[in-house]
Amino acid sequence: MTMQLCFFFLLLLGASSSDKTTLRKSLRKNNSIQTPSSSNFAVKLNEENHQQLVIDNGIVSVTLSIPEGYVIGVSYNGIENVLEPQNEEQDRGKTQYLSKCRIHGTNFSVIASDENMVELSFLRAWTASMEGSNVPINIDIRYILRRGDSGFYSYAIFDRPDEGFPGVEVDQIRFVYKLLKDRFSYMALSSTRQRTMPTMRDRETGQILAYPEAVLLTKPSNPQFRGEVDDKYQYSCENSENNVHGWISLQPDEPVGFWIITPSNEFRNGGPIKQDLTSHVGPFTLSMFVSTHYAGKEVTMSFQQGDTYKKVFGPVFVYLNSASISDDPLSLWSDAINQLSKEVKAWPYDFPLSPDYFPPDQRGIVLGRLLVQDWCVKGGRLQYANNAYVGLALPGDAGSWQKESKGYQFWTQADSKGYFAIKNVVPGDYNLYAWVPGFIGDYKYNSTITITPGGVIKLDQLVYSPPRNGPTIWEIGIPDRTAVEFYVPDPYPTLMNKLYTEQRKDKFRQYGLWERYSDMYPNEDLVYTVGVNKYNRDWFYAHVTRNMGNKTYEPTTWQIIFEHRNDIIEGNYTLQLALASAADAELQVRFNDPSVYPAHFGTGPIGGDNAIARHGIHGLHRLYSIDVPSHHFVKGKNIIYLRQSRAINQFQGVMYDYIRLERPPNSTN
Repeated sequence: MTMQLCFFFLLLLGASSSDKTTLRKSLRKNNSIQTPSSSNFAVKLNEENHQQLVIDNGIVSVTLSIPEGYVIGVSYNGIENVLEPQNEEQDRGKTQYLSKCRIHGTNFSVIASDENMVELSFLRAWTASMEGSNVPINIDIRYILRRGDSGFYSYAIFDRPDEGFPGVEVDQIRFVYKLLKDRFSYMALSSTRQRTMPTMRDRETGQILAYPEAVLLTKPSNPQFRGEVDDKYQYSCENSENNVHGWISLQPDEPVGFWIITPSNEFRNGGPIKQDLTSHVGPFTLSMFVSTHYAGKEVTMSFQQGDTYKKVFGPVFVYLNSASISDDPLSLWSDAINQLSKEVKAWPYDFPLSPDYFPPDQRGIVLGRLLVQDWCVKGGRLQYANNAYVGLALPGDAGSWQKESKGYQFWTQADSKGYFAIKNVVPGDYNLYAWVPGFIGDYKYNSTITITPGGVIKLDQLVYSPPRNGPTIWEIGIPDRTAVEFYVPDPYPTLMNKLYTEQRKDKFRQYGLWERYSDMYPNEDLVYTVGVNKYNRDWFYAHVTRNMGNKTYEPTTWQIIFEHRNDIIEGNYTLQLALASAADAELQVRFNDPSVYPAHFGTGPIGGDNAIARHGIHGLHRLYSIDVPSHHFVKGKNIIYLRQSRAINQFQGVMYDYIRLERPPNSTN
C-alpha cells in the first residue's frame, strides 16, 4: 500500500463584526503595517454549534468542522472568509497523505482554552478495521490561536505506537489552502520571484503541454498572460529557502496578505537543498513536509509491519496582514519577511502543548569546526570549510541524509573559517554529515552523536578529505551539486513565463528547455574539447534524448576530447563523475572506443527525480569514482564517450554536476 500525507485546510467563516474592523483600522498609523495589540481582545472559543467551532482573538477568526478538523473558514480584516467558498468544506483547508487522501479527525478535544490561547486537537486513531482504506498511523492535527497574533499555528503528530500496525509507504504530507480566487491575484515567493498571476480559469481554457501541470495560456481573462506558460513546478523552492510565501489581494479596498511561514526545516524530508512546491495558481498555498518531488521513490517514507514511529510536523504559522489604501500593497511582502524573522527568533516555540513536541529547554546543541584537506589543492594544506553544509540526520551512510524522510534533520552552514553551531536539536541518536561547495563527495563523522535535553556537544576539529586518487588533468563544471553553471538555453518565445525573463539566474525554470537540445544538435551530439570550449557556453545543462518526431526519441552520446601531451602513466586513472540529477536514465562511459560492449562503465538504470521536466536544475546527487586502466588512453588525442542509453520520452536523462579526470596516484607529469 502506498499513501501520501497532505493536509488541506480551507477556512470559511462569518464576517467579522464592525467593532473588530474598527479596531484593526485604528491600529494602522502613518500608513504603516502594524500588528494589533495583544492586550485588547481575549481569545474566545465558541462551541455552540455541534458541527463546527470558532476560535477568535479579535484579529483573526478560524472556523473548523467537528470532529474532522477541516479549516472551513478564516475571517480577517472585514473579509468574511479568505478561503474559496465554492470548494467543498473539506477542500478549502486540508491535511493530506497521498495526493487525494485527506486526514480527518474522529475525536475532537480542547487541549487548552483561556483568554491568552486556545489549542485544539483533532485526532484520527487508526484501527484494524481501517486497513486498506486509511494510512496505518495515528494522526493528531493541532491548531493554536493566541492573543494578539495576526494568524494561527498548526501542527501534526504522527504516531505508530506498537507492532500491530501494518506496513505502508507514505509519499507526501502537506497542508494546503485554497484562497478566494476572485480576490487573491498576486503571488510572492521571494524578493525576486513575485508577480500578478493568471487564474485557474485561464488554465482551464488553455492548452495542456507535455504534462497536465504545464499549460499554455491561450484565452486568459487578462491579455497580458496570453502566450505564457504556467506550471506549478516553476514556483518550486529548496527547503532552506522555503520559509515564507503566499498571496496578496490587490482589491481597491484595503490590501490583504495570506502567508505560510515555516520557521524551521527540521521536520521536512531530504535535507536543506531538496526542492518542493510552494504557492501556485488556484490560488493555492502549501506547506510541504514530506514529498518525493525532485527525488523520486528513493525518498519514500516506508514502514514495515510492526515499525514504530513518532514525529511532530510543524508548527507552521498562517499569517495574515493588511495595509491601508494609500500603502503600497507590496509592503505586505516586506511585512511578511519581518514576521518570518520574528518566528525564527522564537523557534522552537514554547507554547505548543503536545507532550511529543520538544520545547527549547529539552533540546541540545552541537558545536564544531570543519576543515578540508585535499592533497592536490594548495599543497595539501588544511583549508577552511567555508559555507559547508553541516547537519544531523538519522544514522546511515555518508550522504544518506538526502534520501532520509522519517526522522528530524538539523542543518546549518559553517562560517568563513569552518565553525558551525547546530542548535535546537531534538534528543536522539544522529550522524553528523557535511558537504562542502567546491569539493566533491560527502563527509560523515565516524561516531554516533547522542543528543540529550539541554546537552551541549563540542566536537574536536573535524577534517574532511574529499575523494581524490591523483592530480587533476582537467575538470568540467563546479562541484556544487547543481547544473546551474552550465549552458541554459533561452526558452521558446512562444513558451515563456515572464517572471523569469529578467531573472537570468532562474532561467532554468522556463518551460521546454529540454527540447532546445534537439534544435541545437539535430543530427550530431555535443562535442566538448577541453581547453577550447567553455562549460558555461558549450555544455548543455541536461543530457537528454533527441526528439526524432512522431513521439519517438533516440539516445544521445556526448564526447569529451582532450590531449594527453605526456607519456601514458601505468596504473589507473580516475574519472570523477558527479551527477546533479537522473531521471529514468542509464549512463554509459567509454574510453576511446564508442562501440565497445559492454561499456567500460555503466550506472545501470538510475533516477526518478523528474528535475528535467520540473525545472529543477538538480535532484538527488550521485558521485561515481571510475577507475580507468591506463591502456584505455593514448598519448595525444583521447575521447571519452558519455551515452545516455534510455530513450522512451523527452524527460529521460541526467544533469552533470562536475567531471574531473585524475592521473594515477603518486604521479606529477
